Amino acid sequence: MLNIIRKQKESIIIKFVFVVIVLSFIGTIFLVWGKGSEGVGGREGYAAKVDGTRISLEEYQNAYQRLRNMYQQIYGQSIPAEMEKLLGLKKVALDNLIDSLLVMKEAKSLGIKVSKDDVKTAIAAMPAFQKDGVFSFDLYNQLLRSSRLTASDYEEGQQGELLLNKTRQLIKDKATVTDEDALAQYKKENDRIDLEYASYSPSDVLAEVKLSEADLNDYLQKNQNEFKTPEKVALSYIILEPSSMAAKVNVSEDEIQTFYQKNIDRWQGKDGILPLKEVKEKVKIEALRQKAAKQAFELAADTLYKNIKSGDLTLIAGQLKLKIQEAPLFSAKAPAAALAGEAAVIKKALDLKQGELGGPVETAKGIYILKARERKAAAVPPLAEIKSAVEEKTRGAKAVELAKKKAEDAAKQLSSKTEIKTRTTGSFGFNAKGEIPTIGTSPEMTEAVFKLAALQAPGSPFKIGDRWYAVRVKSRTEAPKAEFDKVKEELKKKMLPNKQGEALDSWTKGLRAKAKIEINQALVTEK
Repeated sequence: MLNIIRKQKESIIIKFVFVVIVLSFIGTIFLVWGKGSEGVGGREGYAAKVDGTRISLEEYQNAYQRLRNMYQQIYGQSIPAEMEKLLGLKKVALDNLIDSLLVMKEAKSLGIKVSKDDVKTAIAAMPAFQKDGVFSFDLYNQLLRSSRLTASDYEEGQQGELLLNKTRQLIKDKATVTDEDALAQYKKENDRIDLEYASYSPSDVLAEVKLSEADLNDYLQKNQNEFKTPEKVALSYIILEPSSMAAKVNVSEDEIQTFYQKNIDRWQGKDGILPLKEVKEKVKIEALRQKAAKQAFELAADTLYKNIKSGDLTLIAGQLKLKIQEAPLFSAKAPAAALAGEAAVIKKALDLKQGELGGPVETAKGIYILKARERKAAAVPPLAEIKSAVEEKTRGAKAVELAKKKAEDAAKQLSSKTEIKTRTTGSFGFNAKGEIPTIGTSPEMTEAVFKLAALQAPGSPFKIGDRWYAVRVKSRTEAPKAEFDKVKEELKKKMLPNKQGEALDSWTKGLRAKAKIEINQALVTEK
């Protein structure tokens, strides 16, 4: 989840965010550090329990908010809900706390310690607390005060952070890149391979699909929503137009003045806001229109509520001197022509029970009072009525299954060195994007095939777009071994950070596997 930060760690914005993290992230560490099994939240709630030690709700909420703020700093704007869900920030925040707690516990069993001198040295080296390249005690205290932290709390938190880093570094330092690892990477980056492959898409095998009545019934049963007819309503309604009230409405000077002030931005001229005397007639017209609309709505609402129990739209229409209009059965996606564009009316109509009155609903056309004359529930028609549509969908689904099955069979044949009809890619080299000539782009396939020798096959197909590919390495042209000897040590250095990261990830997963972890799922469930 934090790859974006790692990739941009040298950028100005990340350096700025680092200062923010230095002053804020530590809060979580000192809450965990040395607080025992009760945590800050005591027994009144928890985010997680790790071998009996609680991570409190407060710790979780602080960690989540800090992580969220960090991403907002990176993106320079508020994070949309969809983006936050994609990043899984709630889970990331809690996982970070759990991992930190596990590492803390393991540090104790490993006998790893951090002295007060280690803490002082680390703080003195932080650029955030330096002035002209030298640690400034005044700046240190000033920044802590602005972040509402005491020196003792911050230093305790820093001690915890250093302990985490020291323990993790110990694990990373055990990682090594062997000559075999380096050679495999060298070969991947410099060898060239030629693939032979067979591919299958649903369109290739569509004609081979044979369907029975049982297939159609089974597909219809499992995919009813694809064929369900939409919910429909037939509507009777009346529309009260505000213009019909205009002749009965007047506005006072005070009302004109109030309307002008409340809508001052409407009267913008070339040189600023126009004075009331210059726009008074326009203001009066707008104020009259608004007042008429308000009174029309109030009249419609009052008449409806007085008669709503009767369910009699004719009675209401008579009192308002309006004509009842009717719309035949329609659905949300295919509304009656007379109601085109009236989304609020359509939504309200579909919420009504048969015979029920509803409204008032105000739109640009006027104020609607509705009655659901007839309702037709969503339903799945009998197979006989929709057989052609079900056949088309079932055939498509079966073609997908058949294409995949053929690719799986072809992959097994290529693995067993059985000769089948294939095409070739031609010779090509490894690239990080996973581009493969004549096939397309698949990092997964690229990684897999560059680990293989000539005439070896992955054993299972790869899906790219709507097509499955069974592949085998037809030939492999190896890069000169002498060149490897020249670049081996440099290649090992380049590979080491990834190797260390893998070692740390594997070690942390091992700690999780041994621990008893109970998570409050309500906190991390994305809605």
